[in-house]
Amino acid sequence: MSRSVTGAATRTKVEVDNYNHSAFIGLRYAFNQPVPAAPVPVVAPAPAAAPAPARTYLVFFDFDRADLTDRARQIIAEAAQNSSRVQATRIEVAGHADRSGSPQYNQRLSQRRADAVAAELVRLGVARSAITVQAFGESRPLVPTADGVREPQNRRVEIVLR
Repeated sequence: MSRSVTGAATRTKVEVDNYNHSAFIGLRYAFNQPVPAAPVPVVAPAPAAAPAPARTYLVFFDFDRADLTDRARQIIAEAAQNSSRVQATRIEVAGHADRSGSPQYNQRLSQRRADAVAAELVRLGVARSAITVQAFGESRPLVPTADGVREPQNRRVEIVLR
């Protein structure tokens, strides 16, 4: 190293102690390299919506009858209105009977009850093609009873919106 002090050149000796330190510095040059495309975000499919729980309406009937009471018509009207509100894809109408009378008679009676309810739904604007009608007679009681017992809760039609 040289210095100039008032026109005179002097030399100074610099001593450096070597403590064996290392430092790595790396540089990388890449000229005219293609720019990678921006990553496409992966969108996970939205979780499938859980099916809406089925809504069930019960319409009860008098002993040995298949005609609709005023209360029955109110319940059917509520089911018809909700079928369009919840966008039901299927409406199941299932007729039932109690255990008084023969099984064959009760099968026919439960069919008449289910048909009466389905007809009222159609009258209220529900498409007949959206309704399935079944009759179970006395085979699926709401309240288990002995044969020959009149049970009001077993004389019913179930409307299920799915």
